[in-house]
Amino acid sequence: MSMVTLPGLQDMIDGISRDRNLPKHAVQAALREALLKGYERYRRTHRPDSSIFDEEYFNNFEVELDIEDEGFRVLATKTIVEAVSNADHQIALDEVQEVAAEAQLGDTVVLDVTPEQGEFGRMAAIQTKQVLAQKLRDQQRKLVQEEFQELEGTILQARVLRFERQSVIMAVTSGFGQPEVEAELLKRDQLPNDNYRANATFRIFLKKVLEGSHRGPQLLVSRADAGLVVDLFATEVPEIEEEIVRIVAVAREANPPSRSVGPRTKIAVDTLERDVDPVGACIGARGSRIQVVVNELRGEKIDVIRWSPDPATYIANALSPARVEEVRLVNPDDRQAHVLVPDDQLSLAIGKEGQNVRLAARLTGWKIDIKDSAKYDYEAEDRKIEALAEERRQYRESEWEEEELEEELEEEMEELDALEQDETPELPQEEDPEESGEAGSPAIADGFGVEASEAIQRPQA
Repeated sequence: MSMVTLPGLQDMIDGISRDRNLPKHAVQAALREALLKGYERYRRTHRPDSSIFDEEYFNNFEVELDIEDEGFRVLATKTIVEAVSNADHQIALDEVQEVAAEAQLGDTVVLDVTPEQGEFGRMAAIQTKQVLAQKLRDQQRKLVQEEFQELEGTILQARVLRFERQSVIMAVTSGFGQPEVEAELLKRDQLPNDNYRANATFRIFLKKVLEGSHRGPQLLVSRADAGLVVDLFATEVPEIEEEIVRIVAVAREANPPSRSVGPRTKIAVDTLERDVDPVGACIGARGSRIQVVVNELRGEKIDVIRWSPDPATYIANALSPARVEEVRLVNPDDRQAHVLVPDDQLSLAIGKEGQNVRLAARLTGWKIDIKDSAKYDYEAEDRKIEALAEERRQYRESEWEEEELEEELEEEMEELDALEQDETPELPQEEDPEESGEAGSPAIADGFGVEASEAIQRPQA
């Protein structure tokens, strides 16, 4: 069998595997694909009517690498036929039977179609080099996707490599001893208190593993995602890991609209164990557990509150550290509430530039209106609440009336249809022309403008 020699093939495969952190079998697979593309280019160059080569024309060709002898061969799988119409895909039965007498029509044989060493020209070599570079990138992306796909939504350790525009390019690894992979930290996913400098390490949240071919890192990471706070607490609080304490909801504002307001997070926790304080478990003795999370987030304010199935209690807890006197659920259907606080608690309940009440609303899912308890007009607000309740009652009644009318109309229509079917007259039976003695009687219409030679009986309803 002929072979195209590739001096230094073994060293080349080892070098690419080492430099690109790819297994040798992946490098060999990429090299086989690249050499096959180079062979396609060689064939197109040496055949004037290359228009017959469509995308699937070379599917029956493959490249075989010979690592020991440092070379490659091109093999073609051909079908045995009586008369050959395409020499690249078919071979004559007579020709095969000269070598293998037991060959039959429809069988396939593998033949060596390797070109001569000098025929594999410069253009084919350039094509091979370009395709090899692309295939190696594809192999790297495929391996990264397989390695990190299951790690989406988890915390990884990252190291700052460089800066591109407003993004930070970081190096992450999926585990001890694994090679580093580049990840991109976009501007919107950065924390304002972070100091990103070369080789600085951070704990980051893996948001997404990008699929397909594109420029830039394949991993998108974040320092501003609420999932980072959840995972940090799960790491520091054993009760969360053991599912004794559960995190019900979290609201985070990592990048406030104004620079005068710092990042802040509210987290609601709960437990089914009577002897466990979920808030105390998250804070730890003398704040030791929560302090670790705060330090990792560079001083971000974190409020841990107790979740409650009662909306009023839950809303009051969510506005912590403000002291709430009363929570009035003015419109439960639209989830609107009035929260009454003393005058000295107004600014604390609202928060700097409304941050505290904004996070509380996102945490609870209720529209919260902070009111001064000393100036709150109970009578006027009660009238508004009663008016809203009356509007809702009338709206529900009108809906019920419309539904009843629709049901009545449907029943009347069904009754009318039944009556019309009962009153439909039967068509008279036509006499047989032979029995009536009128063999030459004219054709009879069936009632739909189509003539028939026999009377049509309509089915009875």
